[in-house]
Amino acid sequence: MSNSADNPTPSVVAATAMPPVVDRASFEAQVDRLRAREKAHTHEGDAIAAARRRLPMVAVDPTLPLDGPTGPVTLLDAFEGRTQLIAYYFMWYAGHPAAEQCEGCTLFNSQIGELSYLHSRDITYAVLCQGPYAESARYREFMGWTMPWYSAQPSLEALFAGRQIGLFHLVCYLRDGDRVFETYWTQRRGVHAMDYNYALMDLTAYGRQEPWEDAPAGWPRRGHAMRTNGGAPDWPPLAEWPGGRPTAQWPRLAAGHPDDLGGTGQ
Repeated sequence: MSNSADNPTPSVVAATAMPPVVDRASFEAQVDRLRAREKAHTHEGDAIAAARRRLPMVAVDPTLPLDGPTGPVTLLDAFEGRTQLIAYYFMWYAGHPAAEQCEGCTLFNSQIGELSYLHSRDITYAVLCQGPYAESARYREFMGWTMPWYSAQPSLEALFAGRQIGLFHLVCYLRDGDRVFETYWTQRRGVHAMDYNYALMDLTAYGRQEPWEDAPAGWPRRGHAMRTNGGAPDWPPLAEWPGGRPTAQWPRLAAGHPDDLGGTGQ
């Protein structure tokens, strides 16, 4: 896979409309009305988090095998001695080049930087990739990520416990000595908790510029946005990505990082 591609520009349906212009007093009055709804939303989020802290938990086999940089390890090892573990189950297309790996997983894990804040609360963050270790670890290196990385391939059926393998999930675990318990898990847009880009976009006049959004006529739409599939958000096929690859890969290519994962799809 070439690493000399130009940095692509996303396709844009240009805006043909803008918000109405009003005087400062009218503007502040409408912002204040919206602020009341925002505060209610924040308080409801606090209440949901409080309910989440009161959920029961289910036991998980702590000896389930994972593959890591030093070879076989266990789920318990992935805690790195801490009490809690947040595991991101990274989707993987074995044998495919970097350009064909999961856009969503790439987007969300690109937000993971300094982990000391989680560590200060006795929490480990780690990726448990759904694909083989060697190939997926090359993708981690290509992206410049430093978070702990394992392959969960040997134990996917047990770890997913009847849930759909092949979707990205965050799963939260708690350990008590050598015992491990699952306390919470997300699906689909639940992983948006990881991303600051969407939160910032939501503050702007044009928002995320995605087809599913409730926006006035004439607001811009972008060709690489999420689409709906039976009412549920899903990532677009490769052909819809500008430049033919996930957005987060553009700066890595521009900096000259090779994206050969050593799979059969190269």
